[in-house]
Amino acid sequence: MTEQEAKQPWPSLVIFALAMGGFAIGVTEFATMSLLPYFARDLGVDAPTAGHAISAYALGVVVGAPIIAVLAARMSRQTLLILLMGLFAAGNALAALAPSFGWLVAFRFLSGLPHGAYFGIAAVVASSLVPANKRTQAIGQIFLGLTGATVLGVPLANWFGQAVGWRWSFALVALLGIAALIGVALLTPRDAPDRTASPLAELAALKRPQVWLTLGIGAIGFGGLFSVYTYLASTLAAVTHVSAFFLPIVLCAFGLGLTAGNLVIPRFADRALMPTAGVLLVWTAGTLALYAFAAHNIWTITLDVFLIGCGGALGTVLQTRLMDVSGEAQALPAALNHSAFNTANAIGPWLGGIAIGAGFGWTSTGWVGFALAFGGLAIWFLSVVIDSRIEGEPKLVEDAAE
Repeated sequence: MTEQEAKQPWPSLVIFALAMGGFAIGVTEFATMSLLPYFARDLGVDAPTAGHAISAYALGVVVGAPIIAVLAARMSRQTLLILLMGLFAAGNALAALAPSFGWLVAFRFLSGLPHGAYFGIAAVVASSLVPANKRTQAIGQIFLGLTGATVLGVPLANWFGQAVGWRWSFALVALLGIAALIGVALLTPRDAPDRTASPLAELAALKRPQVWLTLGIGAIGFGGLFSVYTYLASTLAAVTHVSAFFLPIVLCAFGLGLTAGNLVIPRFADRALMPTAGVLLVWTAGTLALYAFAAHNIWTITLDVFLIGCGGALGTVLQTRLMDVSGEAQALPAALNHSAFNTANAIGPWLGGIAIGAGFGWTSTGWVGFALAFGGLAIWFLSVVIDSRIEGEPKLVEDAAE
């Protein structure tokens, strides 16, 4: 913790300001999936083609997170956060004005560029303001902005898109981004640029195998959540046989699950980080396996979607894990966490779409997610084994000396 950060008297206000940005990002990331039928019809493309707008955002996150984190290594964290929110607001404002589907895809890519770097830098700032045994809780509080968006912002944006048009939903997100920018500018610590930081120092973190394994856990293990979420609207219509009226309600249940997970799970993660990650992966696999059976009734699918959402706390847990295994270079690995999760956002819907296209039905996305969660669990197991061997090395050396 720097001397300036130590003097920060209200860390909760700083975390609130950072969570405001998370709220805006959460609305645009998740609401676009639920608005897909509306902008597809308006811009004259079919649903699979319209999904490219979602993939473009995810690609923007994957590309933007490492590039921005490396190139801005010596920039003041507060200044960088302000610039990232400005770029985010501009991208969504342009998306609202997109004259064609091609332009919408381009502007969605632009909107995604600051996503990972924002959350990565915000996590570093938040964790520097609290004791070491509360880091995951602080990061989880930032993610409450993201999860709160799925409870309030996404259903509102979906309703707004149905009532007055999808373009106004993107305009609303742009306004939220501007509000977050102001909050970050007023409330976050004014830190000086770190002259000792460098792009090469940040890139050095990528030499650590545990960094790549942690990213792999997120990229694979989280894919199932997105596989189910992307096709949720279609599943409710074709399998559950309910009207569009119920979609915001089920989306809200998902958001409540995410929020509950990020309120409760970080407390366990601060005591036992990797065991908590393993339990979350098993939980996710189980809830996704239940999806195919729960989808035929509105009450059971709503409950299962809530339980699937609870597993979303994995993102918070892996954020802390990356900071633990990355050494002195914190910004790049922290930002790459969101590249990993947006890789999952690309892999999950893609594999889910293949299963649906092959004739296995809308609920097959749950089984796809089950397989992905166990893939993430396999990588987690490998990471734990490597950890145990590293921890055992000094003891083996001592035994040999005796």
